[in-house]
Amino acid sequence: MTTQRCGWCSNDPIYMAYHDTEWGRAARDEQHLFEMLCLEGQQAGLSWITVLKKRDAYRRHFFMHAIAEIADMSDAALDGKLQDAGLIRHIGKLKAIRDNAIAWEQLKQEKIDPVEFLWSFTQQQILNNDVPDYKTAPAQTDASQQMSKALKKKGFKFVGPTTCYAFMQAVGMVNDHENHCSFKQAEA
Repeated sequence: MTTQRCGWCSNDPIYMAYHDTEWGRAARDEQHLFEMLCLEGQQAGLSWITVLKKRDAYRRHFFMHAIAEIADMSDAALDGKLQDAGLIRHIGKLKAIRDNAIAWEQLKQEKIDPVEFLWSFTQQQILNNDVPDYKTAPAQTDASQQMSKALKKKGFKFVGPTTCYAFMQAVGMVNDHENHCSFKQAEA
């Protein structure tokens, strides 16, 4: 049987592995959700494959660390990261990772579980969508607009409604695999 993938997935092995093993799969791991929220913010204005190709560098610099450690990073430490071409060298985006870690830790101090908070925008459920062609999937929804507004209010950065919807797709809050995709049923 031939594997069919969503139309947005190129034949790049990194893209295919991401699509086949990660994208659209329901994730509730705190570290992974934090990573994906931040990576989606790094994408702003760029292609997702650009971010995926730099993911290992982001993991070395940020995501292999506890969120609390990221929250403690100094401006000087972030400025130093601009020297690594493996990262997207945009100080605002790099500072957003630190600011998001601070906001994440603040949620915990407020006795709010960040995982439950994020999943609350889909009522803790996976939303399975009818997607005949990825080009017909929305760029944002009411839920992503609400998530964006709530995250910004809590101090998160680079979390606009389009970024939030891409995050929701990536971590399986919504299943936007195309209807013909071999991975649609696996995630339903």
